[in-house]
Amino acid sequence: MRKFSLNKINTKLALKYRFFHSYHQQPIDPACYQFQIRTAIPADLIGVSQIIAESFHSQQGMWGWAFPLLRLGIYEDLRHRMTSPPSRHICLVAFEATTAANNLVGSVELGVRYSDSWSQVGMGFPYLSNLAVHPQYRRHGVASGLLTSCEKVSREWGFQDLYLHVLENNHQARQLYFKLGYRVHKVESNWNTFFLRRSSQMLLHKHLSADSST
Repeated sequence: MRKFSLNKINTKLALKYRFFHSYHQQPIDPACYQFQIRTAIPADLIGVSQIIAESFHSQQGMWGWAFPLLRLGIYEDLRHRMTSPPSRHICLVAFEATTAANNLVGSVELGVRYSDSWSQVGMGFPYLSNLAVHPQYRRHGVASGLLTSCEKVSREWGFQDLYLHVLENNHQARQLYFKLGYRVHKVESNWNTFFLRRSSQMLLHKHLSADSST
């Protein structure tokens, strides 16, 4: 199994959090999680596609019947990218290292996009996509760890900037990105925004520090 590192992404992220009762604000037993981040392998495909599907598609209501099909589509897209990846593409996964099962808890993809996406010419830039965390492990630093890992990979590829999209109405995700230093590059609208009343997309940008230890 080939591992990628956070100083070559094999670093443990030991995260300790104290939880409080919503009414009395009394501390409950603290939970201790240990996560590791590595390059995804084919055996991770089912778990990764499930996490992504749960993060971006509802299983409730009239569209619940379509969830298995959406998940299958995500699986096939991931399988294609992993079996014939572009020259600069990586899928990272986070897994819980405190149990023997090593359950997957999150994933993210990083690739290089071009100003002309069809011919892959023009200036290339690193682009984050499919950042997703299992609902049970959200707000425990998994997403931050995956983003930090992508920044390190981008530097290793020789880039000093990183881009990603987020929906304008996804306030929780926006708060995370802004906290980590991302800023709005531009707000994009299309026909879906006007006719289907969907949220606009925001293209966020972060200039990466030359110091890879931060």
